[in-house]
Amino acid sequence: MDATTVLVNLIIFSTLFGIVYMFLTSRNKERLALIEKGADATVFNSGKKFSFAEGIMNLALLAIGIGIGVLVGASLEQSGMASEVAFTSSIFIFGGVGLMTSIFVNRKLIKKED
Repeated sequence: MDATTVLVNLIIFSTLFGIVYMFLTSRNKERLALIEKGADATVFNSGKKFSFAEGIMNLALLAIGIGIGVLVGASLEQSGMASEVAFTSSIFIFGGVGLMTSIFVNRKLIKKED
């Protein structure tokens, strides 16, 4: 590894760490300020949280979409399309279709729970 690769990796990871650190510390400061003023800090917890199963289902449908995109890209490449265009477009299209499917499945599950 040369110095630029190490430097780029260091910059990427330190930036990600900085973003997460700032998010968590600012959230904590906001909650402490609310508690000091006597307000209830449950304002931040008003939204519905995703369960572990919903997250896994979203990732699974995304992976299925990407897999189908790779298969379609390979068949488009065999039919004469440039491989870069075939694979890239197919992966993004079918990955997006997988994510849209997960949205509709989650909506159906939420309606079923209510």
